[in-house]
Amino acid sequence: MKLLKGSVAALVTPFVDDAEQSVNREKLAELVKLHAGSNTAAIVPCGTTGESPTLLDEEWDAVVSTVIEVARNTHLKVIPGTGSNSTREALRLTERAAELGADACLVVTPYYNRPSPEGMLAHFQELDKVGIPLILYNIPSRTGIDLGADLIMELCEKRPSIAGLKASNGDLDQITEVIYRSSQLGRPFSVFSGDDSLTLPILSVGGVGVISVAANIMPQVMNELVASAMRSDWEQSRLIMHAIHGFCRALLKLGSNPAPIKSVMNRAGIKVGSCRKPLVDLSEDKAATLFSELQMMLTRLSTQHIPYDEILTKFNDNAVE
Repeated sequence: MKLLKGSVAALVTPFVDDAEQSVNREKLAELVKLHAGSNTAAIVPCGTTGESPTLLDEEWDAVVSTVIEVARNTHLKVIPGTGSNSTREALRLTERAAELGADACLVVTPYYNRPSPEGMLAHFQELDKVGIPLILYNIPSRTGIDLGADLIMELCEKRPSIAGLKASNGDLDQITEVIYRSSQLGRPFSVFSGDDSLTLPILSVGGVGVISVAANIMPQVMNELVASAMRSDWEQSRLIMHAIHGFCRALLKLGSNPAPIKSVMNRAGIKVGSCRKPLVDLSEDKAATLFSELQMMLTRLSTQHIPYDEILTKFNDNAVE
């Protein structure tokens, strides 16, 4: 099993602005091609950013199959979100992802029903049988459970298909401990930042990448942030992190993900539609705050002579108009 690493885009699911908000498969294919040409290492369809809780079974299948088909013959790895609070459903999705040709699966810890450590081990025992690499997704703000370092390591030791962790709990002490202890496993194990704004701190203690919301609008910037750290150009990675930090924070503070990133993408001319209810579009004042943060980010990137994506230039043009 090879080490998964780099800037990974947590892909939005584009919807048509019709009564049913149908999945826009044509736009979805465009997004995959964008990342294939932007040095993005992998893409995650049907994760939190992809509004997976609102997708019907056939829509999940359509999104994942479209992404895998378009990514075929490119360098992109495809890591669908296959988690559920039902072990049977998570197993069904993971098996289907493997059948479609996914490279790995991102599996959020079971939410709402709050399983015990023994229940968590039993859950992943079933998923381990599929044989596809699994990336644990620890996001207690959404699931109600924070996997401790001891349980993460026990899962890794007992379930050999677990190949990584998306760390979205903001606990740098725990993340550092997991990175250190996983280095003793004797096999590849990838720790990704699950928060764009914490990417550099996690990379500095041995993380190997980020599963990024911001990469939807600036894939090349996020790639360079990770790549510069991987080549030990810490000055460059610090400059980028300082430039983008406020915008990355705003993406998650001003509204429920993915409402803010969809707002930015639509403003930049990448028409991905609105979120599905119960999520709603940003209010005008919050959108104005978000766009202001983006403008400040562009100024910082320009001042530091850091190249940024053409998408952001289009946003800037639209904003000036």
